[in-house]
Amino acid sequence: MADKELLDYIEQSREHGVSDVATRDLLFEVGWRSEDIDAAFEAVQKTVGVIEIQNLKKYFGDTKAVNDISLRINKGEIFGFLGPNGAGKTTTIRCMMDFIRPTSGKILLLGKDAQKNSVSLKNKIGYLSGNVQLYDKWTGRMHINFMRRPGGKDNASLLINRLGLDINRRAGKLSSGNRQKLGLILSLMHEPELIIFDEPTNALDPLLQNIIYELLKDLAKNGTTIFMSSHNLAEVERICTRVGVIRQGKIVVTESIADMRQKHLHTVEVFFKQNVKKEEFLDGDTEITKEFPDGVCLTVRGEIAPLLRRLAPLPVKDIDIRHSNLEDMFMEFYKK
Repeated sequence: MADKELLDYIEQSREHGVSDVATRDLLFEVGWRSEDIDAAFEAVQKTVGVIEIQNLKKYFGDTKAVNDISLRINKGEIFGFLGPNGAGKTTTIRCMMDFIRPTSGKILLLGKDAQKNSVSLKNKIGYLSGNVQLYDKWTGRMHINFMRRPGGKDNASLLINRLGLDINRRAGKLSSGNRQKLGLILSLMHEPELIIFDEPTNALDPLLQNIIYELLKDLAKNGTTIFMSSHNLAEVERICTRVGVIRQGKIVVTESIADMRQKHLHTVEVFFKQNVKKEEFLDGDTEITKEFPDGVCLTVRGEIAPLLRRLAPLPVKDIDIRHSNLEDMFMEFYKK
C-alpha cells in the first residue's frame, strides 16, 4: 500500500505544476525508496482520471457558454461528447487545450493542471480541431516532417498507408477529405496518451470512417484515452464506451452506451377509425411527437403495457410499436 504522505505530496506537486520527474528526483534525494515512490505514483494514477473537469465555467459577457460542468474520463475510455450546435462542446475542448482560459473551475489532464502544464501536456496529447488548419503552400510530407520528434514515437508511415494519403500534394490543393486525413495523421503519429478530437470524421467517406474507428478502438485497447465531440450518433454508438450530453452549457446526462441501450423507450404510431381525445391515452410518460390526420406518433418512456391498456377500448385502426434507437434517446436528452 502506498504511503499517504507520499500520495499527498505527489498530488500537491501536480496541482502546483511540478513535473513528475522533478517530484521523483526530489523524493529520492530526501530518502524515499524508489519502490515506494513507484507505488505511490501508480496509486495516484489509479485514483485520478485521465481527464478531470471540475465545475468548469466559461462566460463570454452575459453568454454562459459552459456553465458549471464536471466530468471524469478514465484511462482507455472512448468518451463521446454530444450536444446540439452552440451547446458548449467546442468551448469545453478549447479550455481543455488551454486555447482559452476558463472563467472558473479546474481541468486536470493526465493528472496535471491543464493551464500550468499546458506546454508539456501538448507533447502527450493528440488534438484535432473541428476545422483543420494547415499551411496551404506546404505538402503533406512537409507537415509530417515538421511534426517529427528526434527519438520519439512515429507511426506516420503506417497511418499514411492506412488512410491512403498522397503526401506530396500541397495542402492548398487537397480536398476537404484529404485535409482531414492529414490532420488525423498529424494528431495520431506520436501515439499520444490522450486524444482530443472535435468531429474527427468530418468529410470522410464511410470506408475511411471505418478505418478511423478501428484505429481508435485499437489505441483504446492499448490504454490511450479518447475524448471526442461528434454529431454523428451512429459513430458514437459504434465506438464510444460512454457519453456525456451537453445542452446550453450544462451536462444533461453522463452514461455508458450499454446503459442507454437498456433504457425502456418506445416509438408508437397509432391510427384511429374516428376522432379520439388525446386525454384518453396520454399520461406523464407518453408524449406526442408528431400528429397525422387520423393518428399520432408517440414517444413512450418506461413500460409499454400501460399505454396498450389505455388504447384497448379505443377505436384503433392500426398500431406500430418499435424500440427507439440511440438517436431517439439522445434527442430526449437534448430537449431537457
